[in-house]
Amino acid sequence: MKIPASRHRCFLHCCCWVFLLLLFSLTALFPAIAAKKAKTAKIQPTVTPIEIADEAVWQMNYAKADSIYSSELHHNPCNADLHWKMARLQVSLGESLPKGNTDARMLHYRQAAEHARTSITLDSTNAKGHTWLAASLGMMADKIGTKEKLRRAQEIKRELDTALRLNPNDATALSMLGSYYREAANIGWFKRMVGNAFLGEVPKGDYTLAEKAFRKAISIDPKIIRNYHELALICIKSGNKEEAITLIKTALDKPILIESDKRRIEEMHALLKKLTKE
Repeated sequence: MKIPASRHRCFLHCCCWVFLLLLFSLTALFPAIAAKKAKTAKIQPTVTPIEIADEAVWQMNYAKADSIYSSELHHNPCNADLHWKMARLQVSLGESLPKGNTDARMLHYRQAAEHARTSITLDSTNAKGHTWLAASLGMMADKIGTKEKLRRAQEIKRELDTALRLNPNDATALSMLGSYYREAANIGWFKRMVGNAFLGEVPKGDYTLAEKAFRKAISIDPKIIRNYHELALICIKSGNKEEAITLIKTALDKPILIESDKRRIEEMHALLKKLTKE
């Protein structure tokens, strides 16, 4: 059947209008899509240099972290947060060196203490400044005399108490407090009596308090290997071998975040082998 020419022209005319309307709709849609993409791009969070340095610390890229923190401190020397972060970095740098390299390790720990004290001077209400001062003092404790150790132990405990008063959920301070109580609990009553008589007050330890601190630290940040290791040692001391094994196995599945984790992993493998043979 042949379509009349007039109807054919009408059909073509309508098709042209439909095509133009469709073209117009698509053209109008593209700017809307572009605007939406632009809006999405604008709300993307900006990563700051300090956040990049923080991540570098946990990746154990200490050179990168040091470069960024130092640059930021040059432009903002009165930033309390930057100083405690530098203290944390210096402790990590010291820990990354071989045990025999005592002088270099002590240099990093002294620098850590200086940064932590500066952080406290700038803002005494910042818990992290007190936490990392305690950490740096603790790391320096191995190579000093007995009287100095006792004096420093009192300062460490005071700084940890201050940190936890300011922030009861500071997982790092809780972890160090647990170690403080565990180490002090290893001092027998006779040694404590002799120490009090001739050297001054000796730290008082308690395995129950140590266990409580480590369990809370794990509940706040379950990634940290040292807390499982230290708590496992307490469990072994109290005769709870099964939980010690569970804690060690859990720790061995955690990521390595600091250099000392590598040493702890070796120790835990040996300890696990011993416990499973008994």
